[in-house]
Amino acid sequence: MTSITIDLSDSQFGKLQELAEVYGIALEVLLKASLEDWLSSQKSEFVDAANYVLTKNAELYRRLA
Repeated sequence: MTSITIDLSDSQFGKLQELAEVYGIALEVLLKASLEDWLSSQKSEFVDAANYVLTKNAELYRRLA
């Protein structure tokens, strides 16, 4: 497993700690879950956009083939 280090302001760190306390989880667990969710949504948004373009231009692609 790879580890990274990031610099946060005191206020950012405090907000993250408060959020982790609200959910009753460790700060590391909150950050990992948030990152996994963000990465998944990015892939989903790309797939949605690609499907839209392919569907919209299907006739053009058919004629160019």
